[in-house]
Amino acid sequence: MRNCFEIGLACGLLVASVGAQAFSGQQLAKNAKVGIAEARSIALKAHPGKIVDEELEKEVGGSGLRYSFDIRAGQATQEVGVDAQDGAVLENKLEGPNPD
Repeated sequence: MRNCFEIGLACGLLVASVGAQAFSGQQLAKNAKVGIAEARSIALKAHPGKIVDEELEKEVGGSGLRYSFDIRAGQATQEVGVDAQDGAVLENKLEGPNPD
């Protein structure tokens, strides 16, 4: 009986921790026409790699609401901005110092 309780507790903690790993700016999502999954897809088409950071933020340009993704490919990290209203790529630039 105790093992069942421990397993249930572990599963509950796992579910709680997965929900806590939401993207930054999630409170703005109600104002977005493009969802996070679609924005991720658009960003990865613009610059293939692995998303290492993501946020939804108010920023000048486009509709004023954009998803910002840091995408790592090799040693370089690219910042890709996707408009949260129409899915347009607003930014696609190297983050930080140039590795060359």
